Amino acid sequence: MEKISPVEPSVTPAASIGVITEVHGPVVVIRCDRLPPLRQALMAAINSESYLFEVHQHLDQGHARAITLHRTTGLCRGMPVYDTGAPLHIPVATECLGRLLNIFGEPLDGGAPLKTAEFRNIHAPPPALWDALGTGDILQTGIKVIDLLCPFLRGGKTGLFGGAGVGKTVLVMEFMHAMAALHRGVSVFAGVGERIREGHELWHEMREAGVMKQTLMCFGQMDESPGVRFRIGLSALTYAEYLRDAMRKEVLFVMDNIFRFVQAGSEISSLLGRMPATVGYQPTLISEVAELQERILSTRLGAVTAVEAVYVPADDMTDPAVDAILSHLDSSVVLSRAQAGKGIYPAVEPLQSASRAMDRQTLGDRHYAVAEGVREHLARYRELEDIIAMLGIEELSRQDRTIVSRARKLQRYLTQPFNVLSSHTGIPGTSVSLQESLDDCEAFLRGDYDELPEEKCYMRGSMRRATK
Repeated sequence: MEKISPVEPSVTPAASIGVITEVHGPVVVIRCDRLPPLRQALMAAINSESYLFEVHQHLDQGHARAITLHRTTGLCRGMPVYDTGAPLHIPVATECLGRLLNIFGEPLDGGAPLKTAEFRNIHAPPPALWDALGTGDILQTGIKVIDLLCPFLRGGKTGLFGGAGVGKTVLVMEFMHAMAALHRGVSVFAGVGERIREGHELWHEMREAGVMKQTLMCFGQMDESPGVRFRIGLSALTYAEYLRDAMRKEVLFVMDNIFRFVQAGSEISSLLGRMPATVGYQPTLISEVAELQERILSTRLGAVTAVEAVYVPADDMTDPAVDAILSHLDSSVVLSRAQAGKGIYPAVEPLQSASRAMDRQTLGDRHYAVAEGVREHLARYRELEDIIAMLGIEELSRQDRTIVSRARKLQRYLTQPFNVLSSHTGIPGTSVSLQESLDDCEAFLRGDYDELPEEKCYMRGSMRRATK
């Protein structure tokens, strides 16, 4: 891995490579004595404040266009610009766990800066093909509906799709709790375009849940430059790669929200003058998403499993950004506003969610048969809902009434109180093993709980514990 000496913003290099000639919001045009390479980190300084830029375009033989990685207040024409000699590098150390950092690896939690002599390039290439490993076996999360119907793959990529307010961030927090509690692994959280309030709440909730010591959080906040929101994912991924290589542990890489990464790329593309493509997105959408996704890999040293929250504009799953992200995923968990409206939490839509692991060879005969049985009951209930609403359940055949009753109980059984919300709800969180989920669902499908009231199935752990 490439290393350079620390670039201290307060230390100005000996000679400038040019001056700023134009400032258009977060975009600056620099007249250069020699053109710096694309993605090179440049620097300007005013008194004790420094500004970092990333080169994105060469306009002609003497001018380059760059995106600022700081607020632009104070920038002006004629300001000298200096070459740092490399792309943006960030400090890495095993002591980064438990910290809250920005895109430059600087603390946001009021703590001391990371003490290290090692820096890593955020644009580092992915591991060589012969060093990378494919996806492994099932990675249990302790969440019933996920483990049963859309299981995660160790070293794979999972997307949480949903509109605003359906519970993506809460589900992400529970995954991070499961990684620390069940697998003794570490988590890296990339907050892309997070609201300051959300980031502050999330940080405190992770501390209260007791998993912050095994978590690193990187934030590029909503009020920052689009360059920060565009690159914060790469900074966080660089830390995930370091923890994979240095600690040789299970690493959960969490990105919330990858759609804001796409939005930042679209903003930068417009500022650079590129012609927009489909639905106004940048013409480089596919390659930008692929550049990020293809670095999420496992090696012989350790595994990186990714969970990415994906905002779905207007709940439209055919949106080009959603489609570009979906093509890289092994599992897709769709969160439904209709489910949330019924009080079903997590609001996972089991009939729309899918996983590449859903086959007999990966899951085994028993898991596959139980999952298919649950899906069949839920699908039949969905087909009969309109008839029930118009004519009443009494008009159904006895067999259909039995299926509807079991499907409603399964639907409620797949709800679950989360550990990370126990301080807010007052309900102790619970984690359910896959074996327990399979036992319970088999019992529902056999009819063992046909006489049990529906409310006894709601917001519980395993049925064995609920019926004691």
